[in-house]
Amino acid sequence: MRTAGASLKQRVIRYLVGQAHRPRGVVGWANGWMFAHRPSNRKRNIWAVSLLDVQPADQVLEVGFGPGIAIAECAARAVRGHVFGVDHSQTMVRRAARRNAAAIRAGRVHLAHATVERLPNFGDPLDAILAVNSVGFWPDPVERLRELRRLLRPGGRIALVSQPRCSPTARNGAARNGATRNRATRDTTARAALELQDLLTRAGFTRLRVETLDLDPPVACVLAADPTGMPS
Repeated sequence: MRTAGASLKQRVIRYLVGQAHRPRGVVGWANGWMFAHRPSNRKRNIWAVSLLDVQPADQVLEVGFGPGIAIAECAARAVRGHVFGVDHSQTMVRRAARRNAAAIRAGRVHLAHATVERLPNFGDPLDAILAVNSVGFWPDPVERLRELRRLLRPGGRIALVSQPRCSPTARNGAARNGATRNRATRDTTARAALELQDLLTRAGFTRLRVETLDLDPPVACVLAADPTGMPS
């Protein structure tokens, strides 16, 4: 019975992780509602956009925009620019479109149902790129980051944000000693930041810096720039 119970628990966890990765159906709609209304998610996304220093005429892209909180914050700042978003969940595209309906009608926000490995054409070079809690799901993240760097104008900036919700041991399904050991800690967030820094460095970004938001669990934002055309 214990084995059957453990197997059922693992299947449920895999299903929930899959829903977090690609929300769909009724459960996906519920996930989107939770993502949109959880106070820590709102704080995290608004904080990340503030660090990205979006300017009024900027061209901005968010990869994996979820319910569209950061998209709305970028649009409020890039009042003469354009904000693009891609998400591979049609459920999240619909939810974000409702949140940003006025900016979409004004032609300032453009949302697409697409994956990071098959990005649409954004026209002019981008000034800034944001990805919140999505890099861990990308296939070959270094190559994806290289492709994103090629979309940036010289000196363009990127922000990768991570707020781990569980420890690496728990994510790998190896923890068996209770929920408290599975929770993310400040050390979990610090390790996630180091991983993001390594990915960005391997993709050719420079001028890396790390900022931390003191939530539970803490949030790490790694910022970097495209060195093309920048003074050494």
